[in-house]
Amino acid sequence: MSLVCLADFQAHARERLSKSTWDFIDGGADDCFTRDDNIAAFKRIRLRPRFLRDVSEVDTRTTIQGKEISAPIGIAPTGFHCLTWPDGEMSTARAAQAADICYITSTYASCSFEDIATAAPRGLRWFQLYAQPDRQLNKQLIHRAESLGFKALVITVDVPVAGNRRQDIRNNLDLKTNLLLKDLRSPKERNPTPRLQMTPVDPSICWNDLSWFQSITQLPIILKGILTKEDAELAMKHHVHGIIVSNHGGRQLDEVAASIDALTEVVTAVQGKIEVYLDGGVRTGNDVLKALALGAKCVFIGRPILWGLAYKGEHGVQEVLNILKKEFRTSMTLTGCRSIAEINQNLIQFPRL
Repeated sequence: MSLVCLADFQAHARERLSKSTWDFIDGGADDCFTRDDNIAAFKRIRLRPRFLRDVSEVDTRTTIQGKEISAPIGIAPTGFHCLTWPDGEMSTARAAQAADICYITSTYASCSFEDIATAAPRGLRWFQLYAQPDRQLNKQLIHRAESLGFKALVITVDVPVAGNRRQDIRNNLDLKTNLLLKDLRSPKERNPTPRLQMTPVDPSICWNDLSWFQSITQLPIILKGILTKEDAELAMKHHVHGIIVSNHGGRQLDEVAASIDALTEVVTAVQGKIEVYLDGGVRTGNDVLKALALGAKCVFIGRPILWGLAYKGEHGVQEVLNILKKEFRTSMTLTGCRSIAEINQNLIQFPRL
């Protein structure tokens, strides 16, 4: 049977993957309220289509940080892709390159940055950093990514500690015994020994530390995990280049706002001075359209990429991306939008309370 929407890939992955792997990918924090609300919140928003417009040609192209992409859809940083497919992040990178979109590579990638860059040398890649307690290691990771052609540094800010993921606790999940993270060992420790050096994220990182990151790289810095106008304003004050509105897929603090519900507050705060992106809950082309109508420049998807990998590796990810891109083009056409510039807040309405 053909897989025709992202939910089909979800169902297939759930059948194929081991329980512990599925629970790790699918799980959220605590009661998983925010994980589920990320999806439900999109469904509360209604579309206001406009008709009798010439939509014989629809252009989905846009730019992020000055680089053109084929559609405002990218791959969010998720770790441990080798859990779902042997080639892991190398397959993901190849699929992103073929789709001409951006792939944000996680600090916790199970393939080395070098292997990922070699697998897709023409692909647009950003590097996501979980700030490590060892500042020298942070510097080495950033410089390696920069030397390999990664075009932006995405610093995740919402993980001073890991969220309370009950299913992983019940399953006694211990990634340290199952995976080798090649990029989190110091240079003197890099050898073929399959030994994981997975250090905790540095909980002491604060706003004043951004100046240090800015001093060691020429890459634009994007903060991932912002949900409030107060933090958006601080991001502007500290001269970052972009914000990803995100609640970490509901995997960190439960009972926070769905990403799409937090988007307007952040977009309003930055007043168009920096680009704002979104991840969390995007499952259809309509979702992409709604996020853009509310001010997002691009959306990033996480779990569906892992579902695609579990289905058919690189080609499964390509199918996921192609379906979402096709759905988005259809959504644009049926709402009367011929270009990304024509997508605006007039296209949507919220239900009356």
